[in-house]
Amino acid sequence: MKIVIGYPPLNHGKEVPQVSQNRQFQWTAGGPLSYFIYPVVPAYAASLLKTKGYDIYWLDGLAEKMTYGEWKKRLLEIKPDILAIETKTPVVKYHWEIIKKLKQFQISNFKFQIVLMGDHVTALPEESMQNCPVDYIITGGDYDFGLLSIANHLSKKEKLEDGIYSRPNSKFIVHSSKFKLNHSLDELPVIDRDLTKWDLYSHKNSNFYRAPGAYTMFGRDCYWGRCRFCSWTTLFPGNKFRVMSVEKAISEVENLVENYGVKEIMDDSGSFPVGDWTREFCEEIIKKGYQKKIRINCNQRFNSGLTEKDYQLMGKAGFRFILYGLESASQETLDRLNKNSKVEQIEPSLRMAKKAGLWPHVTVMVGYPWEKEADIQKTVSFVKNLFRKGLVDTMQATIVIPYPGTPLFKECQEKGWLKTQDWNEYDMSRPVMKAGVSDERLLSAVRDLYSVSIWNKTFISNTLKQLKSFDGIKYVSFQGLKYLGKLLEFK
Repeated sequence: MKIVIGYPPLNHGKEVPQVSQNRQFQWTAGGPLSYFIYPVVPAYAASLLKTKGYDIYWLDGLAEKMTYGEWKKRLLEIKPDILAIETKTPVVKYHWEIIKKLKQFQISNFKFQIVLMGDHVTALPEESMQNCPVDYIITGGDYDFGLLSIANHLSKKEKLEDGIYSRPNSKFIVHSSKFKLNHSLDELPVIDRDLTKWDLYSHKNSNFYRAPGAYTMFGRDCYWGRCRFCSWTTLFPGNKFRVMSVEKAISEVENLVENYGVKEIMDDSGSFPVGDWTREFCEEIIKKGYQKKIRINCNQRFNSGLTEKDYQLMGKAGFRFILYGLESASQETLDRLNKNSKVEQIEPSLRMAKKAGLWPHVTVMVGYPWEKEADIQKTVSFVKNLFRKGLVDTMQATIVIPYPGTPLFKECQEKGWLKTQDWNEYDMSRPVMKAGVSDERLLSAVRDLYSVSIWNKTFISNTLKQLKSFDGIKYVSFQGLKYLGKLLEFK
């Protein structure tokens, strides 16, 4: 059986969609600024299916910069039995039309089953069943085990797992029970990086200071997993948090270092595992001497419970970049988002990270329906002070989007906050919620955040220091172009 895991090209002018491995969707600039994030869970799916004897093809038309015609031609050359596509809210309507075209084509040619997976179809599986002739929908985030279940169902007549919607014929939809997320991550093979064309994603990425870089995902997804705005809580609720063993995680690192010469790893678990797991992982990295060969990046929470000793151990083990979701400097907003963190926890965490030699990055959002101008100014000033004090190195600012399936989206429906339910509009380029300030002010607030993060003496001084190495020059140049692109994006 032939199985294609594919990302079809989408016609959207000069912009490219960040569909894979992204909790908050955005269109990004094409050309020299274009980059794509390595989709870890689909890569595990490809690797797992291959070990079970299936013929697997990786067809990322976005990362390979194909036209739709080129992508379709390659698909027809392969003649798959299954085509699996990951989708997200702002592109799901594009994918519906592509599926319609592919199914129409199948009438006079070979037939294959089409699978959709992702946070949007997890939240609204029946919507896609009704709007396009898709054959299967995987709900929940275990695309790897879900695709294996579908392949075994079609080839061996095995029963489908919970959480998979299917269309046995043109008239009926089979409703499945809720996904369980009860798989052990240690059952997965080490990712086959060649099969999944890892080099397409290894150089252009603002998270990598040195290239080539690679993505891992040791946990699914966040040990808190209850933030009301996060689309991946739909895929991976916090009470279902799982982490692979340290031994399994080290085997992924070993493969990347020894077989591919990777210089930097971004672990994209929603929150990097903490406690004894982190300590054991760092100790193994040091024991093997990998801290001399690679740098490790990760996501983390301000209330993680990491001590200064933990941060020092991470620094010793070669950790570099650490991303925190700041979101807002308003405690009311953090509480309403169910962040389970306090504003006063922010600076102490950043100080420990900086003291350990890590480079903190914060993400900030504006556009909450309950926030007024004073709240926005408070956040902008707070971020400015963090940069002035040298506590953060980089920042990302966006407009908050209430994705279907999240508690924030439900609250918006109940309170009449939604301005539209045209999914094409949910791409962070404009507000889709009614807010306490004008849309124009929200766009300018994003620009303000980027401006205050750049134009201060501490940031400029730290940036100049990085220009002493070739890697630093490349990193600063890419970051500069990215920041300029963001200012233009929110013009």
